[in-house]
Amino acid sequence: MKKIKHNNLSFVPLPSAHGDATKPHDAYSKLARRMVITSLFIGLAPLLLVLAITLNQYDSTTREKISNNLSAIVEHNRSEIDAFLNEKTSNLQSLVLLSPPEELQKPEVLESHLRRMRRVYGPVFEDMGLVSATTGRLVSYAGPFRLGAADYSQAEWYLEFLKSNKTHAASDVFLGLRGMPHFIVMVKANDSEGKPWILRATIDFESFNTIVRNLRIGERGFVTILNRQGELQTRPLQDISPHTQVYQKLLSTRSGDALIFHQGKDKNGHKQIYVAGFLKNGDWMLISQQPESEAFYHLIRTRKLGIFLFLGCALVIAFLAIRFSKKLVHALQRKETEKQLMNRQVIETGKLASIGELAAGIAHEINNPVAIMVEEAGWIDDLLAEENPEQIKNMHEFRTSLNQIRTQGQRCKEITRKLLTFARKSESSNEALLVNEMIREVLPLCEPRARYAQVSIETRLAPDLHRVMASRTEVQQVILNLANNAIDAMENEGGSLCFETVNHDDFLEILITDTGPGIPEANLKRIFDPFFTTKPVGKGTGLGLSICYGIIATMGGKLEVESMMGAGTTFRILLPAIQEIKESEEQSFTDHKQNQDL
Repeated sequence: MKKIKHNNLSFVPLPSAHGDATKPHDAYSKLARRMVITSLFIGLAPLLLVLAITLNQYDSTTREKISNNLSAIVEHNRSEIDAFLNEKTSNLQSLVLLSPPEELQKPEVLESHLRRMRRVYGPVFEDMGLVSATTGRLVSYAGPFRLGAADYSQAEWYLEFLKSNKTHAASDVFLGLRGMPHFIVMVKANDSEGKPWILRATIDFESFNTIVRNLRIGERGFVTILNRQGELQTRPLQDISPHTQVYQKLLSTRSGDALIFHQGKDKNGHKQIYVAGFLKNGDWMLISQQPESEAFYHLIRTRKLGIFLFLGCALVIAFLAIRFSKKLVHALQRKETEKQLMNRQVIETGKLASIGELAAGIAHEINNPVAIMVEEAGWIDDLLAEENPEQIKNMHEFRTSLNQIRTQGQRCKEITRKLLTFARKSESSNEALLVNEMIREVLPLCEPRARYAQVSIETRLAPDLHRVMASRTEVQQVILNLANNAIDAMENEGGSLCFETVNHDDFLEILITDTGPGIPEANLKRIFDPFFTTKPVGKGTGLGLSICYGIIATMGGKLEVESMMGAGTTFRILLPAIQEIKESEEQSFTDHKQNQDL
C-alpha cells in the first residue's frame, strides 16, 4: 500500500480578500527576496568596510615601506658612486701635489705613478696623461694605447673643463680617439712658471659599469646612469629607451639632493616604479627601475587574498541568507496556513456544537413521547391480561403488535440515549480515555448506514489497551468521521469495515480499515488538505479529514493513511499513551462511566 505521512502541512495559497490566489505567494516571494537582500547587506557591509579599511592601511604601510627601501637603496648607491668619482679625482690631486707638472712631463715618472696607483687601487685607472691647458696637446702618456701627441683642443671634455672654474671634474662617457666607451677624471695644475696643465686619467669603464650593474633591486629591478642629454653612462641590464617620455620627464627635473619618485609605463607598456637622484654635481642622474608587479607583489597578493576571502564569505553568507530566508518564510507560510485552518476548524467546531445541541434537544423531545408510548403499550398489555382471550377475536395480533411497540420503543430509547451520549456538550477538557470504549460507543451510530450499504463491521480491540489523555467528543468525532467515509466509499458494492486497536510501549494505534476501491495516489497527497473532496457536489465539504488531522495533531498524535487501488484503505491514528493514572483520574473515569450507564 502507498503510505502517506502528513507530518508537515504543505503551504496552500489561500485566496485573498479579492479572490486572487497568487498574491499571497507573490508576497512571500517578495518577503524572501527582501530578507535575502537585507541579510546580504547586514552580513557583507561590515565585512566590506573592515576589508576596505584593512587593505587601505596595508596599502599605505606597504607603499611607505617600499618607498623607504627604494630611497635607501638609491641614496646609498648615489653616495657610493659620488664617493667613487671623488676618490679618483682626489687620487689625481694627490699625485699632482707629489709630482708637479714638470716631473709628470717625463713619461717614466707618469708610468711609475700609474703602476703604483694600479697596484693600490687595482685596474680602475686604465691610463694617465698630462695635457697642456694652452695647446690641448697630450705631452706625456702612460698606458696601453699609443696616443702620441694627441690633440684634445677640440675635445668636448677639454673645452668644458677649461671653461669651468672647477679644479677637478669627471667627463661623460665618450668614444674618444680609441673608439671605445670610456670616461676620464681630470684635475688642473700649474707648473712652477704658472703654466696650466691638465692631468687626466681614464677610468676602466667595465669596472665602473660592473659597480652599477651590481646594484640590483629585487629580481627584475636595475639601476642605470644617464647624463643630462639622456645618454647612457652605463650599460643597463635591460634594454631601455632613454628618450622616452618617462626618462625625459625625470631628466627635466631641477637638480638637487631630493629623490624623485615616479610611477609610469615603460616602452613595453608595463607599469614601473622609478626612483631617481642626481649625482656628480647634477651632471648625471642615477635611475632605479623596478616593475610594480614585483615591488608590490605582497600587496597585490594580499589584495587578491582579501578579494578571494570576501567573495568566499559573500558566497557563504548568500547561501546561508537564502537558505534561512526560505526556511523562515516557509515557516511563516506554514503558520499562516495553520492559523487559517484553525480559524476554519473553530468555525466548523462551532457548527458541530450547534448540531450537537440541536440533536440533544430533539433526543430529549423524542425520548419522552417514546417513553409514554412504551408505558401505554404496557398498560394496554395489562388491560388485555384481564380480558378473556377467547372473547377477543384478534388477541394474538394485539399482543404481537404490543410487543413490537415495546421492542421498537426500547430501541428508540437506546438510539436517543446513544445520540445524547455522543452529543453531550463537552468543555473540551482532556481526560483519561479508554479508546476501546469510544469505539464501542460509536459503532451503534454507524451500524444503520452500514446495513444500508451492505457493509459488515468487525472489531479487533486489544485487551488492556493504554489510556490516552484526550477529549472524549473529539475522539468520537474522529472515529465516526473516518468510519462514515469508509462506509461512503463502499456504498455501491459493499464490503467490510474493521476497527482495530494495537498496544505499543509509549503509544497506541487505532486502525480503521475498509475493503473499498482505494484512493488514487494523486489524491493521497492532498487528502488532508482543507476543502479537498472527491465526493459529489452536496455530499461533502472536504473539511472532515482536515479537521480530524488537526484534532489528532492537537492531541500530540499523528493521522496517517495507506491505500492501494482495489485493495482498500487504512487510516492509522497514533496517540500518545499515558502510563500511569492518578487515583483521582481513575475515580473520575469510573464516575463518568456510571453516569453514562444511568
